[in-house]
Amino acid sequence: MKLADLEVFVVGNPPPGGGGRYFIFVKLTTDCGIVGYGEVYAAAIGPVAMQVVIEDVFARHMQGENPENIEKMFRRVYSSGFTQRPDPTVMGAFSGMEIACWDILGKAHGRPVYALLGGLMNERLRSYTYLYPMAHHDVDAFWYSPEMAAESAAEMVAIGFTAVKFDPSGPYTIYGGHQPAMRDISLSVAMCKAVREAVGDKADLLFGTHGQFTTGGAVRLAQSIEPYQPLWFEEPVPPDNMGALARVSGGTRIPVATGERLTTKGEFAQAVKVGGASILQPATGRSGGILESKKIAAIAEVYNAQIAPHLYAGPVEWAANIQLGANIPNLLMVESILTGGGFHSELVKGTIRWEEGYVLTPTAPGLGIEFDEELARSNPYTGSRLHLEMQEEGCAYSGANGFAGGAPVGKDSGD
Repeated sequence: MKLADLEVFVVGNPPPGGGGRYFIFVKLTTDCGIVGYGEVYAAAIGPVAMQVVIEDVFARHMQGENPENIEKMFRRVYSSGFTQRPDPTVMGAFSGMEIACWDILGKAHGRPVYALLGGLMNERLRSYTYLYPMAHHDVDAFWYSPEMAAESAAEMVAIGFTAVKFDPSGPYTIYGGHQPAMRDISLSVAMCKAVREAVGDKADLLFGTHGQFTTGGAVRLAQSIEPYQPLWFEEPVPPDNMGALARVSGGTRIPVATGERLTTKGEFAQAVKVGGASILQPATGRSGGILESKKIAAIAEVYNAQIAPHLYAGPVEWAANIQLGANIPNLLMVESILTGGGFHSELVKGTIRWEEGYVLTPTAPGLGIEFDEELARSNPYTGSRLHLEMQEEGCAYSGANGFAGGAPVGKDSGD
């Protein structure tokens, strides 16, 4: 069995847009006709350029290879161009195709991917979601309203979630780490207070940031929200500064989480060993794929750390995260986009089941999904924007910060 063909789908994500502007899916076909699907979570270049990278990585390192030889293909990609280090764009391209290889292998053997990784550990996976506006909320005002956040959190708990995430702490800018504005600290405290009062002890609070703070600024913010007992403080400083992460970890009682922007076991090992992270968040469409993420989980296990696979992408990466989560002993929870319904569910024909706060581990072969190629082709993304984009303006200290995320709904010109 050899890898013969590749097809790339760049799929526009319609409103409400949870998971980013678009999704990049890959389809690999073997010479004996077995098809596997994967998803690339790499956002540093535009979709046209990213498709070229994916095609180059496939032709150069994977085409004609047995899909079983994942280790060999990984080493080719990791070492390409004399680098011997992870390039996040190239590794993102490989990660999506690595997922597709596992889908092929599972289908070839008639078994779920987790069965090929060592078997089943978790029959259902605890799930969390970001808080999103409800139907009657003002979408622009929601991100700065403790009252709306509390109402959304209460609704999520009512349908079964036991953990909710929100990130009210200010803009993600192209500048290096910044000190949070006092308004942003105050809003963060108010948001934590309101959400905690709304959910009581029925749910964990997950406090998100996106690498935007200086070390001292992150510690100030963390200590301000400690009374509300967040389960984690996510990516408080730039992701490649492990010394800064260690100082934040030592400066707060909140467990520190990181990993959305990291790739391969070497970076994750530093995050837990040097940075003191106690929760690692690999995104399988960027981390190196499913096997590399299993190795990351093993490293975390040695350091008594847990895994919470990251998801701000589409349902195929979610399916890969679920296969990983089903297999590892140190799973904390998996991220979901709400309950995975709407366009996400339609793309995989409803094959991922969410029930009362948990994802049910699939039993079908491969990733356990049915990918709807017709739906994907009928929703192409034709713009040139990045999947997520940083703010060019720095943090505002004399006025309110008005950043609503890297792909705000209704503000994309679709150019």
